[in-house]
Amino acid sequence: MRDLKASLRSQVRENLKRISPTQREHDSSRARAILEQHPIWQQAQTILFFAPLPDELDIWPSLPVALATGKQVFLPRFMPHTNSYAACQVKIPDTDLTLGQFGIREPSESCPEIPLNRLDLLLVPGVAFDLHGRRLGRGKGFYDQLLAAVRGKTCGVAFDEQIVTEIPVEPHDVLLNCILTPSRWIQL
Repeated sequence: MRDLKASLRSQVRENLKRISPTQREHDSSRARAILEQHPIWQQAQTILFFAPLPDELDIWPSLPVALATGKQVFLPRFMPHTNSYAACQVKIPDTDLTLGQFGIREPSESCPEIPLNRLDLLLVPGVAFDLHGRRLGRGKGFYDQLLAAVRGKTCGVAFDEQIVTEIPVEPHDVLLNCILTPSRWIQL
């Protein structure tokens, strides 16, 4: 199973390398437009974002849009004592964020935590997704722990190149409710 997942990660990462910076920007903009028009987004009052890595679809510009429309915005913060992520509120991105343990932007210590079951919508990164709601992460299992504790809608965020036929699953893997790509919203 580990080898299957490693091979799939490698294959998808190779596909992602072929996307030009201009195309990444265009695709990210298209995906954000789909997201911001979707009823799930419009109805959500509490949204968990993620700080995209360079090879991930850039949903970051939707964060200030959410704040401007009165939504509460949260980001994962790594909690070393529990070896897991917590959802912490971000009100002013310019001052509330710091670089976390893995070099990813996350809420500072002063940002309040919210129980995971109070989130309406979770935007979820991943290496690959399939049309059954399965997600292939980076291999550490942190998002699987987080997803197991939520009640809100879970939405994978990906380039179309990250959609694959099938992802091998293990008992701890959690299925998503939907997937957002630059070309479509996939309701599962």
